Amino acid sequence: MSRLAILAFAVLAGSALAQDAAPPKLEPLPEPPPPPPIDAAGEPSVRIPVQEGDKIEEIRNGDEVIMLKVTPKEGPTYYLVQTAGGGWTRRGSLDDGVRVPMWVIQTFE
Repeated sequence: MSRLAILAFAVLAGSALAQDAAPPKLEPLPEPPPPPPIDAAGEPSVRIPVQEGDKIEEIRNGDEVIMLKVTPKEGPTYYLVQTAGGGWTRRGSLDDGVRVPMWVIQTFE
């Protein structure tokens, strides 16, 4: 029984000593690099090329493109529709009609 008491005392004393040790000294992080430049129009500089033979029609609401109708050389026609969050989702004959609910919670301007 005394061996168990000595072992318990040693464990408790060791944990108490470990808590009294000074925390390690933290160093500040280096400054992050600047963001890449954006062209004057504010448009992204990456463009996805259109396959040769594909036909793309833009559906606009004033100056804003809200939907693209894509008719590929081979395959069914599909639509790229702008979502409320600003992204694009594909809709066409291959869809099963199930949509994930998406709501705009906060916008920053």
